[in-house]
Amino acid sequence: LSLKFGDIGNLKGLVIRFLLTTSYYQLSVQNWFSLHRLQLLYNHSIQATFNATRIYAPASYSYHCEHVSSLQRYDALLIPSSANDLSKLWEVTFVDFQIQGFNIQEGHFAYAKDCASLFSPAILMGLVMSLILLLVLAYALHMLIHLKSLDRHYESKAASAYFAQMKDNDMGDEKEPLRSSGNESYELRNQQFCKIYI
Repeated sequence: LSLKFGDIGNLKGLVIRFLLTTSYYQLSVQNWFSLHRLQLLYNHSIQATFNATRIYAPASYSYHCEHVSSLQRYDALLIPSSANDLSKLWEVTFVDFQIQGFNIQEGHFAYAKDCASLFSPAILMGLVMSLILLLVLAYALHMLIHLKSLDRHYESKAASAYFAQMKDNDMGDEKEPLRSSGNESYELRNQQFCKIYI
């Protein structure tokens, strides 16, 4: 597939050539096409060659990607063919790139296989944040349940610690009179609390 731009500035007869291949894969039981190589031609000779990686789709589909580039910040799907090639001097970037090599009907692209992976950085970040929020929620619920059980435990402890249980047979004679020098005196049975003199 060749895109011919003609003369652009000092570039005489600029052509961008896409070399596409098709293969049959038994696992998917269908033909797939892939972009094998990209060539830049001007002045009637090949000036730069890039090997394409991970640019493929079923033959009945098209391929779409937001950026197809030789730059690392765009994931570098185009790699210079050799260290000695002039392609090292070129930076190639296609924005909103879509290509279909075969089975084109009525001059329109077929359904596009997108280059975005299932686990892009945004999706991974969303999954991590969701996991953190679920852990915080589980911890908060656990603490609420644990606090309720602690309240019940402390209530039962407080009832037995601060309020002494009295026996039924001691309720009748809680006080007994004492005689000393004409004054009446009453003393509680349980002497560990206090003495009352009247």
